[in-house]
Amino acid sequence: MSLKFFEKLSQDFTELLDDNEEYNVIIEVDKEANKKSFTTHSTVLRYRSSYFKNELTNTTVNENNIKIIIKPNISSQVFEIILKYIYGGIVNVENVNTKTIYELMIAAKELEFEELSKEIESHLIDTKAAWIRTHFSFVYQSIFKINEFKNLENFCNNIIAKHPNLIFESEDFNSLQESALVSILKRDDLQAKESDIWDYVIKWGIAQNPDLPVKLEEWTNENFLTLKITLQQCLPHIRYFHISSADVINKIKPYKKVFEEQLWDDLIQYLLLPNQPIKSTILPARSISISELPSRENKPFSTIINEEHALEISSWIDFKSTPYLSRDMPYKFRLILRGSRDGLAPQTFWDICHGYANTVAILKVKGTNEILGGYNPLEWNKDYKNRDSNLFGISGCGWMETKNSFIFSLKNDNIHNSILSRVKNSANALYYYADRNRYGLCFGDDDLTMRNFSQKSSCKCQNRHYENHIRTTEEEFSIIDYEIFQIIKK
Repeated sequence: MSLKFFEKLSQDFTELLDDNEEYNVIIEVDKEANKKSFTTHSTVLRYRSSYFKNELTNTTVNENNIKIIIKPNISSQVFEIILKYIYGGIVNVENVNTKTIYELMIAAKELEFEELSKEIESHLIDTKAAWIRTHFSFVYQSIFKINEFKNLENFCNNIIAKHPNLIFESEDFNSLQESALVSILKRDDLQAKESDIWDYVIKWGIAQNPDLPVKLEEWTNENFLTLKITLQQCLPHIRYFHISSADVINKIKPYKKVFEEQLWDDLIQYLLLPNQPIKSTILPARSISISELPSRENKPFSTIINEEHALEISSWIDFKSTPYLSRDMPYKFRLILRGSRDGLAPQTFWDICHGYANTVAILKVKGTNEILGGYNPLEWNKDYKNRDSNLFGISGCGWMETKNSFIFSLKNDNIHNSILSRVKNSANALYYYADRNRYGLCFGDDDLTMRNFSQKSSCKCQNRHYENHIRTTEEEFSIIDYEIFQIIKK
């Protein structure tokens, strides 16, 4: 007979973490401002982790016969989860935000917990695909820095193949690792025009050499050689022989000095005499599948507002007295979050919108179908901590200052005229609450606030920090849906 009592064993070892008498190792984690120490036991660490076994071997004891290991790059929240895994074999991320789960995967890999890191990687792919897409540039950059998460790398590469602009048009494109860019260029199914791919590669190469002259006509042979060396791993993967003659002349010829002479001669000959043999290798054309590409013309960018609303909001951002015309529209509305798709909880807002600036929030009111919203030019920061603010003893919250934010009500079937309300007290334009589980976005002092009290969102337009009321009532209301867009210059 074989009896197994793993649950009790796990419980007992987890309780060992609270033993403040028999420990002989202290592990300090997080950055200096948030540094936290955990007391642990060398015997447990050695037999549970090859990483800590090596660290303990190379660490000397202090005057109290204690070994101290410092890991400032791992947050205290993440390390607490890891410790429970080390001692009890239990990992519970049910109420943990996705960014922290991602950091847990990174930390588990660093600490050589292969089982845990692979399980978290699979969990992210299987259940957090929406978050990965929303934070795509961040995820893609970080996995290539580590170069250990092949399943996640393949998952991201498959997304890029269908929607390459997620990387090519991201703000972080110029800082993309060379290995990541080469990985993209190798894809036969990359859904992009080859001449556009060339443009992005040149853009990336120039960004790696900020000392290059701005005007191409001022470039020297040495400048072209610099670009050629920078792009030596990328250039072989461009499908030159599938670029139109017009694009070869207009886009590629200005940079022909980065080519090997034979390739350039072959390219020109191929354009003039396509049936004549050449010495250069002709890579196959990429398999563009039009049906798989997103149809921007037919698919509405929003389920709440229309193009007319977007033109009006854009004019307010630029302080124009009249709405933009469609042909003059200077911005793209990039969807970051949709409540009906991603969830209405305030913590979801902070998890998904963290790090985004120049955003517009759109709220659809239940019962009245009013459309309310606000523009925040500042970055949403879930980790914001204002040390000078200690409201009712709660740290990590505070006012955000800007002169350019505004809130509004848009005209629809029930409201004939839009209402614009610009901030009048710039020092109190927005408030970032410490309680991310209860409070989401907040313009002013309840001028427009989303909060979670019995699943209600609150908007109280008391004319405190913004010019005008955007509702005729100050009663709390619920919303049917809401969307957050990042406003990007075309």
